Amino acid sequence: MTDKPQSPLAGSKLGYTVDYPQQYDPSLLFPVDRQINRSQLHINGWNWAGFDLWYAYELSWLNARGLPQVALGRFLLPADSPCIIESKSLKLYLNSFNMSRFADREEVQSRLQQDLSAVAQAPVQVELLAVDTDLSQQPGTLAGALCLDSLPVEIDTFAVAPELLQLRDSGTESSLQVREVLYSHLLRSNCPVTGQPDWGSLVIDYEGPALDHEAVLRYLVSFRTHTEFHEHCVERIFTDILALGEFRRLLVRAHYTRRGGLDINPCRSLSPELPDMGRWTRQ
Repeated sequence: MTDKPQSPLAGSKLGYTVDYPQQYDPSLLFPVDRQINRSQLHINGWNWAGFDLWYAYELSWLNARGLPQVALGRFLLPADSPCIIESKSLKLYLNSFNMSRFADREEVQSRLQQDLSAVAQAPVQVELLAVDTDLSQQPGTLAGALCLDSLPVEIDTFAVAPELLQLRDSGTESSLQVREVLYSHLLRSNCPVTGQPDWGSLVIDYEGPALDHEAVLRYLVSFRTHTEFHEHCVERIFTDILALGEFRRLLVRAHYTRRGGLDINPCRSLSPELPDMGRWTRQ
């Protein structure tokens, strides 16, 4: 019998009522070991490329004269970093900037990069964008993509079930090979800390044995009551699909809607060539 892995949140103060910090405090950041979740996946020695792209909409600090400054934060964590950063701890950390004075924008960016990289245990890219930066462009590479959401499927499974995934029957001994992009706006999972729902759009861009479209939609809907971090959900979907056969290309990315002033957009790929993520309207 395999022992159930220890919760990555064991011993933390997350999920409890807290006082919001009044001064800059990097100790608020809480790491979550990626390996705890990956030990449960069908990885079989696969190597993947990817990243977790965060947008922080509630980022503010005081300049040297005490005048509030605001920016839109864009943080890129590499998928091979040993740790992710728990989102509530990131929100608390960002709030600790609100009443703290910094010499200039460059100092704030430097502190963010230093602190986030230390907790992720890998270099984190940090950009501070103007708050009127237009991020509304639809994700690229979706020309000719198929939205699965109108397929006439019957759904009776709302707990994650990888056995729902199937390849399309080609009617021959060899499996049908295709190159296609599928997407759905029906992804929903739940936060392990607060229990609140996380809503997202998911894109599957692949080349290899043809996926059964209805089976993929049933599988994605089965995450509806699943409790797991955004990054872990995407890695689970990626590895469950990869377990179906030999894929020459597979890229899975999720565009989660913002909650608590943050949104998280994980991307995992067999190829080191990674996409421009773009933005969905509801983000």
